[in-house]
This record gives sequence, structure tokens and C-alpha cells, in this order.
Amino acid sequence: MIETPARIAFLKKIHLFYGLEEDELEAIAEELKEVFVSNGEVVFEQEGRSESFYMIYRGSVRIVRKQQNKEIQLAVLVSSDYFGEMGLIARRKRSGTVTATSDTTLLVLSREDFEKHYKRATQLRLNMDVAVRSRKLARTLRFKWLRRDEVIYFLARKHPIVLYQKLIPPALALIVPSSLFYAYAFILSYVIVALAAVLSLIAAVGWIWWTVVDWGNDYYIVTNQRVVWLEKVIGLYDSRQESPLSTILSVNIETTQLGRIFDFGNVIVRTWVGRIPFNHVTHPEQAQHMIEEYWNRTKEQATSLEKEAMKNAIRRRLGLSVPPQPKTDAPAQTSPPPKRKSAVALLRLLGANTLKLRYETGESVIYRKHWVVLLFQAWMPFIGSVVLLFLLLGRLIRIIFDPNIVLFPSGNGFSLDTWVTVYLLAFLPFLAWLGYEVLDWSNDKFEVTPEQIIDIDRKPFGTESRNAAQLESILGTNYIREGILGNLFNYGTVYITVGGTKLAFEDVMDPATVQSDIDRRRMARKAKQDEARISAERERMAEWLATYHRNARDFYNEEENKPKTG
Repeated sequence: MIETPARIAFLKKIHLFYGLEEDELEAIAEELKEVFVSNGEVVFEQEGRSESFYMIYRGSVRIVRKQQNKEIQLAVLVSSDYFGEMGLIARRKRSGTVTATSDTTLLVLSREDFEKHYKRATQLRLNMDVAVRSRKLARTLRFKWLRRDEVIYFLARKHPIVLYQKLIPPALALIVPSSLFYAYAFILSYVIVALAAVLSLIAAVGWIWWTVVDWGNDYYIVTNQRVVWLEKVIGLYDSRQESPLSTILSVNIETTQLGRIFDFGNVIVRTWVGRIPFNHVTHPEQAQHMIEEYWNRTKEQATSLEKEAMKNAIRRRLGLSVPPQPKTDAPAQTSPPPKRKSAVALLRLLGANTLKLRYETGESVIYRKHWVVLLFQAWMPFIGSVVLLFLLLGRLIRIIFDPNIVLFPSGNGFSLDTWVTVYLLAFLPFLAWLGYEVLDWSNDKFEVTPEQIIDIDRKPFGTESRNAAQLESILGTNYIREGILGNLFNYGTVYITVGGTKLAFEDVMDPATVQSDIDRRRMARKAKQDEARISAERERMAEWLATYHRNARDFYNEEENKPKTG
């Protein structure tokens, strides 16, 4: 049985109850029912009645939704998470099935008690509003870069007032087509005026549409692993900046007078790398405490795991049995693109990776700049080679069908048709130039190994520069995809912050995937090194404690057997 003080302490950790008075927390704590759910047992099923609000005191659950004969996993929730609030607030049936994935203890609040506190406590409604908005938005979106074991806790766009402010210029622009239509109807009945009115109306409506879509493309996200800022301008710019939760230093808010009136502001997340601003979000204070909760939870989980590992190390040193560890799903990894078999044996002989934008050698992944960069770099020799090749082929065809022209004119020594000679001599340098540009493009490579990232820039028959950094030295990553071509062909630059400098994987295809590859390997490398370092320190401390434990009785007996003086 969980006592009331323990329940109150538990509620204080959850952002939903931030700002509630002690008597309100005590009232909620006393109304909670304690429910035990065995591993694999269903808490409630999809389309069932919404009768309760659930908080996970201990254990974990999985939420899935059946849709068109497919089962979609919505989330895996752990201790201090909650669920069931959306069905109660919206007064609708359950949108998914919840199943315990371990022996779980739930604290359950009935519909009547939930609605009573939801109506009375303004602060609870505000806190709940942030959570409900985040979950509703998360269920309508699919981010391909999310890992399988990753859960979105906070997801927000900019406040609608930002959209309204941006809509003022295009709304005013509607005056132009209105004036032209008026002029066409009552003053100048010319077709050109009507055409101008229609075109200006299309432009104004397009501007309004573009503004609305642009506002909806910026997202601020907090998951159980990282904090993310997505920013996109249609056709021009696409960026994702992120940092692990463990790198957060502080979370602050900044508001203006207008923001305090309409309850929006900036939530500034400061990390080792710099700041990640969540600009103009609704309910900034509630958002701040929501982010802080998951940041603190990350620190508590790390401390808890370390304590348990320390206990097990001492048990092993003393020859005691170590309790079995609960099974956990291995962290999901971003799957690399499937390997394709080369269809042409000749390419394998010449080097099938020469023109690939991404390929793997052993445990290393290598990226090249996008094809568009090669086209910009080699368009002159390419066009020159193609033109001269067609001219050469045209001359040869004419020689074949015109009996008055011969390929090898008679005379002393070896001779060739003059135009064939000219085209051939001009074609060979262009072909060599094209080969040089392709080789130069191919030699610029960005490599990610299990230990480091490498930027290689090598000139054919010339110098080579090589910049490398250890994966564990990386403080953060972000990518930028700029311009119409960058968005159309999906290429951009990934920036890697290392100490006070930055490495750049420039113009790589699908920069979001490249960033994910780097982050995945960085996290695996850092986790491995941290585990090795902590394990060595843990074993040393465990040996000291075990030695003391084994000799404590001897020390005690020595003190007891000392001759007493005086």
C-alpha cells in the first residue's frame, strides 16, 4: 500500500500537478486507487469507455492502435508517465489499447474525481492543456527520424498570434485585386484589367496559403531522449537542431507584455553546445516545467541505474547471487538504406563505389556530395564532350554515306580526315577534363567510423586534407537544407560541433539521415566508453567495500581485545 505522503511526493514530480496547493495535492492523493497489473495484462482496450485517468507509479505499458487491420504502436510509457486523460477530456471512447509490458503499479483516478479537480483547479487545466495539445499533434504527424524506442512528450508549434501577424501583409494585398475588379466593373472595362485582377488575386491567395503552411512547418519537440527544433521554409530552407536531454544545462522562459496577455513566450533550452529556442509557444511556463520534468527524470534514471549496478558489483565481490536484470528492448537504430547489388560486372571491376553517394565498407559509412554538386562542377566539360562527340559521330556517318569523302585519304604515310582529326583532338581534352572533375568530386568524402568522423578532401594528383574528430568529442549536430535545389533534391549540410570548432559534411544527400547516422554512432560510442569507465570505477569501489565488509568483524574484535588502560 502506497502511503499518502509517498503519493503526494510522486504527484509533485509530474508536471500536470505543478502549481497546485498542498491541500489540493492531498485531496487527489487520497482519491487515487492503487491497481496492480501483471505483465501482459490489458489495462483497457480500444473503443472501450473512458472511465479513469491512470498514472504509472512503477512499471511500464505499451499503447497500440488498430487501424485498417494494422497495429500501430503509439508509445511505450514508463514510471511517472500517465495516460487516459484524452478520452476523459474529449468525452470519447478509448483511441488505443494499453497493455502492461512488466509488472506494473498504477494510481487510478475515477472519471468523477478527475472532472471535479479539472473544473476546480485552473492550474491543472493549463498543465493538462499543454500535454493534450502535444499528444494530439504527435498523433497526426510522423517523423521518420524518430527512433523506435523514442516517445514524444512535448510537441508544439508557434502561437497562432504569430500566424495572424504574418497574415496581415498578404491580407492587405487583397486590396489590389479588389480595386482592380472594382475598376473593371465600373471604370475601365478592359480585358487587361480583369486579367491583372485575377493574377493579383491568385498571388495574394497563394501568399496567404504559403504563410499558413510555413507557420505550420516549425516544430519544437522533447522526447525521452532529446530536445529538437525543426524549422522549414517551403522550397527554401530545412533544418533540424537537436541535443540529448543529458546535455541540458538550464530551461528558462522569456516573455513580452503581449505574450503575458495572450499567454505565449520563448522557452530557452541551454545545452553544452548552445541554446535551442522554442519561440512563441503557448503556455510557456507549463512548457518549461514539462521539459524540466523529463530532463530531471533522465538524471534520476541514470543515478538509479548506477546505484543498482553498484549493489550488483558488491554482491559479486562478496560471492552473493545477483538478481536477474529485467529485459529491456535494445535501443532502436536507424536502418541504413538497403544495399543494392551492382547489375553490371564491369562496374564492380572498375570500382562500383566510385559514383555512389552513400556506401559502407566494413563498419564505416562513407558519404559523397550530391549529384547536383557534380553537375555544377562538371557542366562545362560535360557539355563540351557531348557536343564534340555528336559532331564526331555526325562526321563519321557522313563519311559512310558520302562516297566523295574518305576517312583515310590516299597519300604518303598515315592520314585521317581533317574534321575527324579536329573533333577527336578537341574531344579528348574535354573528356580528360570531365574525368578530372568526376574524380575530384569522388575524392571528397565524409566518413563515419565506429570511433570517429572524417572529412577527406583530396585533389586528383594533388594534395589531400583530412580533418577528423572522435565521436565522443561531438557536443551536438544540426543540419541545414537551403534553397530550391536543396529542398527539391533533398541535400544539405550537416554541422558537427566539436569543442570550439565545427566540422561540416557539405551537400550530402538526405542530411537528416546522415545526422541520425552520426548521432546513433556517437551515442553508442559514448555509452560504451562511459560504461567502461564507470564499470572500472564501480568495481574498484566495490572491492574496497567488500574488503571492509569481510574484515569488519576482525577490526571490531581487535578493538575489543585491546588491553584497557587506566
